[in-house]
Amino acid sequence: MRRTWLAPLAPVYAAGSALRWMGVRPKRLGWPVVSVGNLSTGGTGKTPFTIALARLLAREGFRVDVLSRGYGRRGSGAARVDPAGEAEEFGDEPLLIARQTGAPVFVGGRRHEAGLLAEGFESGRTGIHLLDDGFQHRQLARAVDIVLVNSEDLADCPLPAGNLREPLRALRRATVFAVPAGDEAAVARLRELRLAQPVWRFRREMAVPELAGPVLAFCGIARPEQFFAGLEAAGMQVAARHAFRDHHRFGAGDLRLLNGLAKSTGARAFVTTEKDRVRLAQIEVGLELPVIAAGLRVVLEHEAGVMAWLRGRLAVERSGADLRNPARR
Repeated sequence: MRRTWLAPLAPVYAAGSALRWMGVRPKRLGWPVVSVGNLSTGGTGKTPFTIALARLLAREGFRVDVLSRGYGRRGSGAARVDPAGEAEEFGDEPLLIARQTGAPVFVGGRRHEAGLLAEGFESGRTGIHLLDDGFQHRQLARAVDIVLVNSEDLADCPLPAGNLREPLRALRRATVFAVPAGDEAAVARLRELRLAQPVWRFRREMAVPELAGPVLAFCGIARPEQFFAGLEAAGMQVAARHAFRDHHRFGAGDLRLLNGLAKSTGARAFVTTEKDRVRLAQIEVGLELPVIAAGLRVVLEHEAGVMAWLRGRLAVERSGADLRNPARR
């Protein structure tokens, strides 16, 4: 949603964003880095896309790990995610990625340190780092910058007037665009902007459980309306909905609120996202109805073409690495 009264501040925000990276020299890791990111403040499906890509790479025989900032975690030092751990320790998205992919996931405020830690676990082997939400993290050199875009974002403007973290011209840094299947308006807009990078298409599929009777739906994600609309489109009877802030940390007060809403609306169960279910962790026992998570999956179309492109790009990166470091030849 545009906040037109704040439009005069958008150039100031954009200038500050550009100044932040002036003079920054990206650090290189021993393994190639494939970044997954976007321009908006959230809601484009970066985490499900990262999960889908990690699974695809593993299926194709690549050794893959994931590097993440670990937003919302306690501390900022580099650490390996324990899939049995809690969101407060590692962040909700890294924990979800670790549980759904089985790949090693490493968190750290400085992703270069997280990458070094990852490579230390696999000494003598070569793999691929997936950098989750990495388009704005320019301290780490990468071989591929995958940027998720849609027509809504391409019609938006930078913060604080809009929801973009950078102006549209930042898309020139992208190596490839990932666009929701059927969003041809986004592809047309990219070409209007004279951006000729390859375009991958993907589908977002929500796994909605079959439940009889009314439910109370709640979530703490960037674009909650997408979640609620998906539940209703699947035929679920949503008696009430409640949206928390993105990455909301649940507490006792939230449990009282949700239990009260459930009683007043006659709901028979709670439905939330997988990411929110991770953050609920041990306080879920305070909810008086069953909690069901509706999963979101990303399916890459034309996987064979995606892999052929990636293999070619990574081969070029390996050749460049050999030229930069003669000892590797």
